[in-house]
Amino acid sequence: MNTDRLKPMLFSTIKHYSAKQLGTDVVSGIIVAIIALPLSIALALASGVGPEEGLYTAIVAGFIISFLGGSRVQIAGPTAAFATIVAGIIAKNGMEGMMLATIIAGIILVLMGLFRLGGLIKFIPYTITTGFTSGIAVTIVIGQLKDFFGLKYPEGTVTIETIDKIKAFGGNFGSFNPYAFLVGIISLVILIVWPKISEKIPGSLIAVIAGILIVKFTGLKVNTIGDLYSISNKLPTLHIPALSLSAINAALPDGFTIAILAAIESLLSCVVADSMINSHHRSNMELIAQGCGNIGSALFGGIPATGAIARTAANIKNGGRTPIAGIVHSITLVLVLVILMPYAALIPMPTIAAILFIVAYNMCQWRTFVHLCKTAPKSDILVLVLTFVLTVVFDLVIAIEIGMLLAVLLFMKRMSEESGVVGWKYYDPEEDPDGMNLKPLPPQVRVYEIYGPMFFGSSGQIDTMNFRDETKVIIIRMRGVPALDATAMHSLENFYNRCKERGIELVFSHVNEQPMNTMRKDNFIEKVGEKNFRPHIDDAIDWAKELIK
Repeated sequence: MNTDRLKPMLFSTIKHYSAKQLGTDVVSGIIVAIIALPLSIALALASGVGPEEGLYTAIVAGFIISFLGGSRVQIAGPTAAFATIVAGIIAKNGMEGMMLATIIAGIILVLMGLFRLGGLIKFIPYTITTGFTSGIAVTIVIGQLKDFFGLKYPEGTVTIETIDKIKAFGGNFGSFNPYAFLVGIISLVILIVWPKISEKIPGSLIAVIAGILIVKFTGLKVNTIGDLYSISNKLPTLHIPALSLSAINAALPDGFTIAILAAIESLLSCVVADSMINSHHRSNMELIAQGCGNIGSALFGGIPATGAIARTAANIKNGGRTPIAGIVHSITLVLVLVILMPYAALIPMPTIAAILFIVAYNMCQWRTFVHLCKTAPKSDILVLVLTFVLTVVFDLVIAIEIGMLLAVLLFMKRMSEESGVVGWKYYDPEEDPDGMNLKPLPPQVRVYEIYGPMFFGSSGQIDTMNFRDETKVIIIRMRGVPALDATAMHSLENFYNRCKERGIELVFSHVNEQPMNTMRKDNFIEKVGEKNFRPHIDDAIDWAKELIK
């Protein structure tokens, strides 16, 4: 299968579609919709929007991404990774700013797919993705402590940043509501125990039903969604945000962050799904679908969406094998929105908090985090911990920017340490008969061997090459140089000019393909002379002897 094709997987799978597979896809789509219902509501509330916005996202983005996607089984919708980001954007720029950032992110994702950049996601270090994923999980937990303990904050309390939430939680713990805490604990126990009883019905749905019944029939004073939010069962309508240059400039950094995170999470979900069904996704088509899905979600009142690993895995386990399952999931949620949405007002807020605690635990990757801290090189551990801390203390934008910058700098340092220039030891076989493995060289010839990639971080090594008064020819052996960049090329040119001033011939041995192409484009081969590029060191030494004659 061509994984680079810009063709939706739906159009490929529909050619060999059967009635039996249709039945399986429909059942799987309905089951996934049941799983997605409480999660979409919970993640919407964690993002600072109403519960219906979560369903709008799952419906619109879920449908578009399944229809256009490059995966057979991807299920898309709101995910925990975006919760704190969206909440921060809305707190700063309002709903209009969040919509504009999501549309910008969608455009970036479409362009990434069209320019075949799906493969570039693998260049984001694993330590960074683990660090910010774990950090997001912690911020989600901190954000839900208020509702889980039933606290009341004074009007005007600032809770945008994670540190603000911790301060507000500590400062207002005196308003602790034991009834809310009891409902939260019962919900949490159900969420932990229920999967051991049955995997067919999602524990989150059981927890929601139990929470509603407890509060409804016991009369406990516990906040519900209806107490804090207005509930609507209206279908999403088209809304285009106000456009201005200043608004676009303000939304651009957030849009870029959403795009990168959506690309990482959706393609990671595709890779996991591929391993489960022994298939291959089309990464560039998936990015285009994610872009279109996010644009559609924003225009119809939703929030950012991406492929959801848990829901995708549930789709696979229930027999979904084509994008039809994802489309059925979206259609089912439309019916849920219209018919059952008013009942969402009865869901207790501690139950929502408990659901998000489990979501955060499942995404935190604490085992992976601990394993990396024990086994990874110190530089990688530094990137991991720093990304985690910055995500919790500041936000994901700063965490990714500084994490990537540090990772790149450490990588360059590591690569520069693997590069170097070594001068051959000169010996006379008559005076030093023990030098059995050393090649005899005339005193007028010097040989330097360069190894490792020569780039701006290691180009200074070239300046360490020197020559004696009697030197007439310098051989540069480059069999160990896989790559040569413009800075290293400039250093070689400077060295050539120094040699030319002293009447020294420069001979190159075993120059690899990429460095050779760089030299050819720079006209360096013409300057040095085509004959001075030899395929092997023995040939280069023989040629040097000819030159000194």
